[in-house]
Amino acid sequence: MSGRWQRTVGAVPAGVEPIDPAEHLDPLLGSEGFEAFYLREYHAVVRLAYALSGSRLVAEDIAQEAFLGAFRDWKHIRHPSGWVRKVTVRRAGRIVHRRLLESRALARMLAGRGPAVAELPEDDAEVWRAVRALPRRQAQVIALRYVGDVSVAEIGQILGMAEGTVKAQLHRARQALAARLATGWEDDHA
Repeated sequence: MSGRWQRTVGAVPAGVEPIDPAEHLDPLLGSEGFEAFYLREYHAVVRLAYALSGSRLVAEDIAQEAFLGAFRDWKHIRHPSGWVRKVTVRRAGRIVHRRLLESRALARMLAGRGPAVAELPEDDAEVWRAVRALPRRQAQVIALRYVGDVSVAEIGQILGMAEGTVKAQLHRARQALAARLATGWEDDHA
């Protein structure tokens, strides 16, 4: 058999190679079912979405939508961990972009008015605001690397980028963050 399923008469059309389900399993998951995958990955995916969106409620919605998509296509997804993270990163990017457009429109409407409510202090809030201010791809690679603890190779797979491109984006993002946070710190402590 050499790793392939034996053909039976009438089971597979002539000339079509049967699909081996073992080829469609994430090597990290083995034969794990969706429920176990969901329980293991949910919190990490929410953290990733939170790092990119800046909102816990939005992050939970993004994660739920990503897992719902994975559940619907579970039998067809080869690498569920990467697939869910890719969907999460893309969805968070769209939501952040939409919020940016909405905030600009609101700012135009409320021109001249100060903020109604001051932001609450939050651990690392300044850093993640700076990350969200980066270009979209740079913010995504930073969040995947430091929140998702994803390797450079996996980030490349998730975002559809070459490893060298991921490394370059990480380097540029780190430089921009260092400059932005150092300038902010110097302004605050001068």
